[in-house]
Amino acid sequence: MFWWFERGGRYLRCEAVPVADGFELRVVNPDGTERVQRCSDSAALSEQQQHLINEITSDGWNGPHGWNL
Repeated sequence: MFWWFERGGRYLRCEAVPVADGFELRVVNPDGTERVQRCSDSAALSEQQQHLINEITSDGWNGPHGWNL
């Protein structure tokens, strides 16, 4: 699952990726730096996704825009 946020013509990408022991929630900044947060189950992932969306939009990013793969 991917989401994009836009601010001033720059894009930030977020993605939720299943891994062997849960999920990774990744944020890739416009400069290519990346941060990863591990979640043990889908409930934790859902909570962290909402927290992340709130954080990003409060920083002035527009979105989320994206889709499920």
